[in-house]
Amino acid sequence: MSVTRTSSVSSTSVWSRDYGRPTIVVASVLAALVANLVLWLVGLLAGGSFEHTDAGTIASAAPGGVVLMTVVPLAVGLTVAALLSLWWNPIVRIAQVVGALLPLATIAGTISADFDGPSKVTLVLMHVVIAAVAVLGLEKMRDR
Repeated sequence: MSVTRTSSVSSTSVWSRDYGRPTIVVASVLAALVANLVLWLVGLLAGGSFEHTDAGTIASAAPGGVVLMTVVPLAVGLTVAALLSLWWNPIVRIAQVVGALLPLATIAGTISADFDGPSKVTLVLMHVVIAAVAVLGLEKMRDR
């Protein structure tokens, strides 16, 4: 008696594979973090200081603030949506709307703060990145 094993190579691209919800959450958060850190570096090169006045003292919004304000809201929001989607999948569409609107709505706070021009533009773009990644990550989750 002999056993024959065959090996098959999948022609499925990495983008079309079926990933689980935890993988989607982690990949989305990491993608947004990397993109926002790259934007921060570009902002620094453009002359941004990422400092603003808060209650009479100078406070820095980067890099710690970039990491914190990218990872925490996105990880919490995507995790809550992933857990709720186990019981009611239509929540993912609602989460996409919320995930797009909240980061875009908070742009007003960035614009009203006394950041310099390059910092302000870069921080606004970071909000857009978070909104886009939330929508795309949730779309991948919805496709499951």
